Amino acid sequence: MDVKSGLNRRDFLKYAAAAGVLVASGEALRTGAMTEAAKGVTEVDKLTIWILADNYYDANEPDTKITKRYRQKLGQSTHSEHGLSFYVETVIGGKTSACMFDYGLDPVGVMNNIALLGIDIGKANAFGLSHGHYDHYLGAVSILKQNQSRIAPGTPFYVGEEAFAHRYILRPGATEPTDFGQLRKEDIEALGLKVVETKTAVEIIPGAHVTGNIERTTSYEKMPASLQIKRGEKLEQDDMRGEHALFFNVKGKGLVVLSGCAHCGIVNTVKQAQKSAGTDKVHAIMGGFHLIAAKPELIQSTFADIKAMKPDYIVPTHCTGFRAMVAFSREMPEAFTINTAGTKYTFGA
Repeated sequence: MDVKSGLNRRDFLKYAAAAGVLVASGEALRTGAMTEAAKGVTEVDKLTIWILADNYYDANEPDTKITKRYRQKLGQSTHSEHGLSFYVETVIGGKTSACMFDYGLDPVGVMNNIALLGIDIGKANAFGLSHGHYDHYLGAVSILKQNQSRIAPGTPFYVGEEAFAHRYILRPGATEPTDFGQLRKEDIEALGLKVVETKTAVEIIPGAHVTGNIERTTSYEKMPASLQIKRGEKLEQDDMRGEHALFFNVKGKGLVVLSGCAHCGIVNTVKQAQKSAGTDKVHAIMGGFHLIAAKPELIQSTFADIKAMKPDYIVPTHCTGFRAMVAFSREMPEAFTINTAGTKYTFGA
């Protein structure tokens, strides 16, 4: 990256400084992530992830080695929105298991994509929610209700702490917080699902694990004061203590980490997965990185530590933000994959 690329001198120096951080952080991540190694997790022979909802769609975006993109046809177009939803299949020893993780904002649009992709939600062995923001939970009740007759009673619905809490956001320039609403536990249970709250890593289907609570280890990934939560009768800053991500250990490849929003920080999220899995080999990092309104210093610190992890693939989505996506695409061109709603990702055999 040079001054001719459109950066002024001040921004150029910020990027240059980040390169120094990259060198220093690489060794720290290699030695620090495994200081408290956990038991190894079940290896997956094959992992498939469908993006049921995301912010962006482009019918002409070329495929890569790991993608199969949905190509729209006359009268059959993929829906995109400011929301995120995943459907996941793991294959171990010839046996396939499936789960759905997050549900997007608009159930009509997400169900449209599910139909176009030919996915049967009734085959899911588990459901999960990354955190209690409406662009991840709002589609849940309607989608699950429409598929209730095909979902086995008692199927687990995994959540973290405070997933059902009432949340708000104080937007820039506002004097009153905007209501983010809340998902209600009783609405999920009324559909015959069993709500399972966990603070620690749990295997929700063979080979797919939720991280549990994510340890905050970086100095720069801070929770914004704008995120608020109602505890009792009081509004407090939300520390997102129960936010979860998914991770998988693909045989011969390494970890695939799937994030909802990474309010806790995408570096913290990946490091939590490394610690739980007992390996620091990262194959792919996917999902929301929550850098959409981040300052250049935060983007560069994040990029430096992610690059030091040496992922084979980096797939930022949703709340990552345009500027951060440009930074990743420019600085990690071989690993970067632009996501489009309706894309199918395949890792492993």
